[in-house]
Amino acid sequence: MRESRHDDLPVHGNLSLEPDLFVGRSAELDGLVRALGASRLVTVTGPGGVGKSRLAARAAARCAPRAGAWRVELAPLRDPEFVEYAVVEALGLTDHTTRSPFETLLGHLAGRRLLLVLDGFEHLVDACAALVAELLRRAPGLRVLAVGRRALSVAGETLFPLPPLGEDEAVALLRVRAEQHGVSAGDDRQTREVCRRLDGLPLAIELAAGRLGTLCPGQLLERLDDRFRLLTGGGRDALPRHRTLRTAIGWSHELCTAGERLLWARLSVFAGRFDLEAVEYVCGGNGLPAEEILDVLSALLAQSVLTREETAAGVRYRMLDTLRAYGAEWLEGTGDAERLRRRHRDWYVGLATWCELDWFSPRQAEIAARVETELPNLRCALEQALSEPEEAHLGQFLAGSLWFYWVGCGRLSEGRHWLEQAARLGTGHEQPRLKALWVLAYVAILQGDTGSAEAALQECRERAERIGSGTALAYAEHRTGCLALVTDDVPRAETLLRSALRRYGEIGELNSNVLMSQIELAMTRAFQGDLPEAVRLCEDVRQVCDDHGERWARTYALYVLAYAAWCEGDPQRAEELLVDCLEGAHGFRDLLGSVLSLELLALVRAVQGDAAEAAVLQGAAGRMWPSVGLRLFGSAYYNAPHQQCEARARERLGDEEYEECVRRGAGLGRGEAVRRALRRPGGEAAAPAPRGPLREEPVSGPTHEPAASPTRKGGETAG
Repeated sequence: MRESRHDDLPVHGNLSLEPDLFVGRSAELDGLVRALGASRLVTVTGPGGVGKSRLAARAAARCAPRAGAWRVELAPLRDPEFVEYAVVEALGLTDHTTRSPFETLLGHLAGRRLLLVLDGFEHLVDACAALVAELLRRAPGLRVLAVGRRALSVAGETLFPLPPLGEDEAVALLRVRAEQHGVSAGDDRQTREVCRRLDGLPLAIELAAGRLGTLCPGQLLERLDDRFRLLTGGGRDALPRHRTLRTAIGWSHELCTAGERLLWARLSVFAGRFDLEAVEYVCGGNGLPAEEILDVLSALLAQSVLTREETAAGVRYRMLDTLRAYGAEWLEGTGDAERLRRRHRDWYVGLATWCELDWFSPRQAEIAARVETELPNLRCALEQALSEPEEAHLGQFLAGSLWFYWVGCGRLSEGRHWLEQAARLGTGHEQPRLKALWVLAYVAILQGDTGSAEAALQECRERAERIGSGTALAYAEHRTGCLALVTDDVPRAETLLRSALRRYGEIGELNSNVLMSQIELAMTRAFQGDLPEAVRLCEDVRQVCDDHGERWARTYALYVLAYAAWCEGDPQRAEELLVDCLEGAHGFRDLLGSVLSLELLALVRAVQGDAAEAAVLQGAAGRMWPSVGLRLFGSAYYNAPHQQCEARARERLGDEEYEECVRRGAGLGRGEAVRRALRRPGGEAAAPAPRGPLREEPVSGPTHEPAASPTRKGGETAG
């Protein structure tokens, strides 16, 4: 019997192999690897619980091509529209433009050899089939390993039906899992009969292993037989395998206590991973006291109904989709499903509120990781709120409250999807809609869509004036000034930004957005030649950021300070500031901050006499701009350093060598470009990975009541 540990296999891309023993399946693993070598599309099919995902992950890790193997987890998705977003997310792509996720994918896949693992597609089969067919047609280096209960039915598809475990492998799995529960299971007649009655289905066997702490194999067998007789009219005829699994799940469910069954059902409202605090709020009460949740959760974990995972945001739990679906049926049967979905929505509205407030703090990196981990549940909350007219204002508030994630963490495209949906709705609650409008405008400005931005800002201003909302007026005026800045109407931008800052002061607002308005004002002064005033404004911002631990807005203040240092003839100071700026922007996966830093750093290198390196950095920046938007906003002011750098480099290198250096830079990936710009070799732990360094403890969020409405002035949510 072959047992292989996960660390025996290479891991490429975003594959995460479970740190447990992989029992058996050696022949199937070899066969799947061969199939992947012969076909660009292989679909592993089989009933739920047969072990498709584990086998696919190991096969993908074994034969990952040069650009890696990337797993897309589709089970938590409910809306077919988000299939493309999920693939973009899994590949770690960031795109600030108005391009569709599909166009972003094509741009990334061009010229790359890559394996995409689409796991759990069966409820989204039409959307997945259409996407796979088109990607395979237009990206010749792509291979796809699909995992589901049915075929995609795409031309050229190779099916790889996965059978249950053979008897010896099933017994070995039962024994290994029992040992992990601290129980010893023998290889006797009763143990083998249990595995036979469970048809060798790994999930069913693991559920049975979770019961061996209280029942011996003989007792397990007796209880299984009782349930099978109910389903077969007292006969011993074999059940279809999907019925076998359902029977095993139902049997395991019956062995649970009333509290365990209730929590199992209520946990089905979560999508993907969830934490203990969320469970206590969403699932507690009405027969399940919150103080008992931990004990009941631990019992489900011990019975293999739940799994525990370590994430960047701390400990999370999850339930396999097969078990979640069973729980969802029970929840509907209790008549309590709608109440639980509302509590789930309220929790995540509250979580977003707390994260928005905490963004203006030293915990920005943890907040980014937290929201990234909670994204499937936040999507569910948005869908729930925006689909109910009487609750749509909560969806508007939620979409607007996540501005820091959409803008600061490279999620403009998805943010715009939700914000446009939210802004279209009339709810009778003006403030949440006004917030959605100015955030929508902010996103559109960063995407280079000035027309849509102006339309949203005009509506926001008019409605804010009509209802007398000073807060919404301040944000609308600020973003209108930002729009004027990037379209080269610098005097008007200065007037609007000064007015917005006065409004912010009158209402007592201080947060990352307010600091950005002061940074943008400083940029208007720098563009008009008033460098001392620009420096004063940004040094003030820098001090506030240092006082509050704010890192994201600080990167833009450093950019303006570096621009001023370069203008004043101090390239060494400019370089020091830009290195700090680039590290911060890259850590947040903020493409705009990163590419602006690269452009100015290229000019600094040219001034320092390294024309070839300057051209390489310009090439790297040039590759990034299509994912950001209109190059340098189409602004003559922002473009001036680029033009000066190009002129210097061409003069020193000549046109031919300059173009060659630019091509070399365009061949660098984002991480490679950042390492090079920071003058750090590839082997060093150079630029911070996206999301930044994380503390071990998870970010604190709401612990009792959801905060589903704007909070006090002076915090992020006051917008």
